[in-house]
Amino acid sequence: MPIGGLPPLPVRASWVVLKFGGTSVSTPERWATIAALARKRIDEEGLRPLVVCSALSGISNQLEALLAAAVEGRHEEPLAAIERRHLELGKGLGLDAAPLLKSDLDELSRLALAASLLREAGPALKARVMAFGELLSTRLGAAYLQSQGIATAWHDARTSLVAREDPTLGARAVLSATCDFERDEALIARLGDLPAAAVITQGFIARNRDGQTVLLGRGGSDTSAAYFAARLGAARCEIWTDVPGLFTANPALLPSARLLRALDYDEAQEIASMGAKVLHPRSIPPLRRHGIPLHVLCTDRPEAPGTVISAVGAPGGPQVKAISSRRGITLISMDTVGMWQEVGFLAQAFNLFAQHGISIDSVSTSETNVTVSLDPSANVLDEAALTHLLADLSAVCEPRVIAPTASLSLVGRGIRAILHELGPVLEAFEELKVHLMTQSASDLNLTFLVDEEQSERLIRQLHGLLFGQKGESALFGPTWSELFGGPVEEITISPHEWWHRRRRELLEIAAERGPVYVYDAPCLREAAESLQRLDAVDRLFYSLKANSHPGVLRVFHDLGLGLECVSAAELDHVLSLFPGIDPARLLFTPNFAPREEYERGFAAGARVTVDNVHPLKYWPEVFRGREVFLRLDPGRGRGHHPHVRTAGAQSKFGLAPEQMEEARGLLAACGARVVGLHAHAGSGIRTPEAWSEVALFLAEAAERFPDARVLDLGGGLGVPERPGQSPLDLDALGEQLRRFKTANPRFELWLEPGRFLVAQAGALLARVTQIKRKGEVTWVGLETGMNSLIRPPLYGAYHPILNLTRLDQPAAWIAHVVGPICETGDILGRSRRLPVTEEGDVLLIANAGAYGRVMSSHYNLREPAGEALLS
Repeated sequence: MPIGGLPPLPVRASWVVLKFGGTSVSTPERWATIAALARKRIDEEGLRPLVVCSALSGISNQLEALLAAAVEGRHEEPLAAIERRHLELGKGLGLDAAPLLKSDLDELSRLALAASLLREAGPALKARVMAFGELLSTRLGAAYLQSQGIATAWHDARTSLVAREDPTLGARAVLSATCDFERDEALIARLGDLPAAAVITQGFIARNRDGQTVLLGRGGSDTSAAYFAARLGAARCEIWTDVPGLFTANPALLPSARLLRALDYDEAQEIASMGAKVLHPRSIPPLRRHGIPLHVLCTDRPEAPGTVISAVGAPGGPQVKAISSRRGITLISMDTVGMWQEVGFLAQAFNLFAQHGISIDSVSTSETNVTVSLDPSANVLDEAALTHLLADLSAVCEPRVIAPTASLSLVGRGIRAILHELGPVLEAFEELKVHLMTQSASDLNLTFLVDEEQSERLIRQLHGLLFGQKGESALFGPTWSELFGGPVEEITISPHEWWHRRRRELLEIAAERGPVYVYDAPCLREAAESLQRLDAVDRLFYSLKANSHPGVLRVFHDLGLGLECVSAAELDHVLSLFPGIDPARLLFTPNFAPREEYERGFAAGARVTVDNVHPLKYWPEVFRGREVFLRLDPGRGRGHHPHVRTAGAQSKFGLAPEQMEEARGLLAACGARVVGLHAHAGSGIRTPEAWSEVALFLAEAAERFPDARVLDLGGGLGVPERPGQSPLDLDALGEQLRRFKTANPRFELWLEPGRFLVAQAGALLARVTQIKRKGEVTWVGLETGMNSLIRPPLYGAYHPILNLTRLDQPAAWIAHVVGPICETGDILGRSRRLPVTEEGDVLLIANAGAYGRVMSSHYNLREPAGEALLS
């Protein structure tokens, strides 16, 4: 009997390939799971496991960093860090790892020294260095499995996987190679003769015909597993990762996404190719070629069913099975009338892409335009590469770059046969700029290319429309939330640590008066004080259109904030609350308002903003001798929905750049002086560079207006709306504005936040009126709906929803939360996880302090929710 205790299986035992990714091989606990799985395949199923392993999580990145450091002559510390990581894991596995790894670590050190001496690391050297991630992890894995009583042989994948020769690939032949995957009887015999029950080998690596190490590209371990399964004629291939299969959407974005129990090869290939990260697209063709089933399973939840991919998939007719998305896609639009009815234009243009080594993904054509998408996973698209490409394309067309965009793909079978059913889905794209749309020749996907900032909201909306009423079936499994549990609604997005939990008693009392918005004064103050700490910002003005409740305004007034108004009625509201307010604390920014509102603004002593030449041209006497602010259009809007993007040609706000000269002349004619410039890109922005970009734009414009001393950067500071979103990094925002201020000391910087200050401090409370079940769908009805909170139906906005009455009870339902309004769109939340809920329970809709009550209505003659401030 060989070392390890278990006898080798007969040569004829069928192979099963088990692939484990980086996170699955990085801890002793997960190696214990690997050992248990291998033992189960041997003892219970009579199969012979071939275990394919990736490098430890993060090690591939550390090896790349080692090479970069070596080229700069400082490789010792990165090398030591890699060694420490493996020795620590070895210790956790109960192994004496130093002698096991010495030979590989010595070789890695010699290669790093070579890179240091040569001051370069070409593709061949990079491939050799990167291979050590998998070599080291499998050395530890083989020893550990032996220690657990499983006779295990270590196998060098490079002796079995040989890359195809293709001299046209250049460096890609070394760093992203492909291999043949025909059944290999010699390999079957060679591995079958090993005196071991299990074999462990590496993913990601292979060799070329000259015996040199090559790589299969990032994600190549999936492909390695498929190659081995195909060459060995395995009974099945198992991909073990941190996700229990493929889902109807990315579960990190949508916890309500459902597990896909079974797919055929083509469907899985399409889902993976169009953006799902769970499975590498290259892993499927070898398995399809030999009809080998692929199981996608979860190392943390080995009992979970996972996804089975085979030749048959799940039963059923044409339908959409998933929404896949890819971000960071660049489009190249090529305009020319010369292509119409001309032979060879596409050949000329596409040849230029080939000369620059740029791979085209999708193509859309018309009589005078061709637009192509460039997948970032297949191209290195730095600014220089694009500049050179555009310069060459200019000889045959007028090229322009559209970026960043994202693709949204509806993936399934027989998409053409159900186009008539997708009407409500296509309505989600209304008023959006769809840059490119393709329908695959295989009839497996319908893809839309849109601005990247719109993609997450669209995915959420489309998923609700397509899968919101789906229950479990042969195709659809449990949701991510049902599989992994957790709190009923993971509100990990509030900086105020669940103030509704601390104030639960008061909230339940407040709800007794009927539906009500409740605002928490300490949270309001905390949000305002966080912005007051931005030392580069000279003045803050609260934009009261977000929430004009008197108590809310008093909090901000007492903190010294100014108040920004957009109508004469808002001005009068402020003056009635604070009759002695310093006019310098009033900012008036109307848009398409009548003449008398401008007059009212000046009469109140407020700073008045002009964003159109019409008032200056036709009412010059209103502005005679006045100091004004001028609102400019920065040309590109931002925000979570087109209705809140307030810049660009499709926005009604601001002066276009070509109108500035006309405005200057009209201002001079009436003797008005521009003392401030204002721009506002949109709302819900969480990228800190947005405001420094606006500042630079305004500073450049200020060269035409020498009296301008204030740059009003607008508002739009975003807050996370759903679990998993990152908050706006205020430190980064402050640092960027400080740098601008240092370079431009003559300007004051103003901000006018609204939503940022009030959204997370407010909640809408409403009692449950009825529960309805229709088939597998559960509906929870509330006493108020879109008449109180219009954001979900209007913007597709996401608000966390809790059952306040049963706050600590586990989730039991997936339900749609709706109101009593006679409209199909009266849905406040789709597919929400709730405890067992009964009539009379109080539901809390969080993050509702902004654009809630102020946008409410009496539609259906229903009274909207009231308001209360908790001080």
